[in-house]
Amino acid sequence: MTNDPLFQPIRYGAIEAPNRIVMAPLTRTRANADDAPHALQQTYYRQRATAGLIISEATHISPQGKGYAGAPGIHSDKQVEGWRGVTQAVHAAGGRMMLQLWHVGRLSHPSLQPGGGLPVAPSAIGLTGHAFTYEGPQDFVVPRALEIDEIPGIIDDYRRAAINAKAAGFDGVEIHSANAYLLDQFLRDGTNHRTDRYGGSIENRTRLTLEVTDAVVDVWGADRVGIRLSPSLTINGMSDSNPAPLFGYLAEQLGKRGLAYLHCVEPSDPRGDPFDRIVDPQIVRRAFGGNYIANGSYTGARARAALSAGEIDAASFGRLFIANPDLPRRLRECLPTNPLNAARIYGGGADGYTDYPFYEQVPQDA
Repeated sequence: MTNDPLFQPIRYGAIEAPNRIVMAPLTRTRANADDAPHALQQTYYRQRATAGLIISEATHISPQGKGYAGAPGIHSDKQVEGWRGVTQAVHAAGGRMMLQLWHVGRLSHPSLQPGGGLPVAPSAIGLTGHAFTYEGPQDFVVPRALEIDEIPGIIDDYRRAAINAKAAGFDGVEIHSANAYLLDQFLRDGTNHRTDRYGGSIENRTRLTLEVTDAVVDVWGADRVGIRLSPSLTINGMSDSNPAPLFGYLAEQLGKRGLAYLHCVEPSDPRGDPFDRIVDPQIVRRAFGGNYIANGSYTGARARAALSAGEIDAASFGRLFIANPDLPRRLRECLPTNPLNAARIYGGGADGYTDYPFYEQVPQDA
């Protein structure tokens, strides 16, 4: 399909991509004991280098930011070295790759924290559910509210992580301000009960995300920085009393900074997914005004329709990319896709990670 909207080139700031198929950030929890990527990750990402853009799995910016056993980091020399091997493999295969910067906030556990301390959050508000620790699932604990004089240190952690991502050879970085993690926790009034300059008004609750963005832009330049938001997502106890004005304002402020893109988790099916107060994605897209990458159970057909309608600029694919390393080819040629090995999404080795087959055309009998 020469006019296939999925296969039109696009420019994300300084990054040129040959198609509009983005590999979504996918937590796979297969880092080594130092929280560093290794040869297995090199193979995994290299296999998927035909994506127009790869966004790495969420990567913790500091020991405090860690929330999942086996998730990688970007705060030590070993982690930088491990990621450098990944970016070299992706670039050798012709790909482009962003590192997603991550602090989980309250979605951690003392067993994952330095010195066994409490996880941190904007406010000391607990939640139900389980953290994924080295001892298996453990109940979340009530987090510790960050003191205001600690917040500059959080911003510095993002800045150092951005510097390390550049040293590791990435093409840019994506700030994770979505999915109930620390920056998202500051955004929502259901999790942010602060009365200082980081709580209360929309301007105050968006302050940390914007200050982190400015710190990361200082390292990379705006044209190599993206950000991820999830305006309608309410998992892990997230809520806001009036999310549309909140995310409209935030998107507008991010747009003024000239970022490479805004990556949004959209409500794919409000009847069946954990979405409550739905924010119209087009409100957020228009407020941002730049490249808009949509995520939310997109298929090739749905992505093509949204691109043709001018509703999105690119689509990110998650589970389809897990099971199909050659997903762009399959979408281009309308080929069948591999089934997902759901039991092997998280943890383990090559099984369910790098062993999914590429499509092979079966020759027809003469």
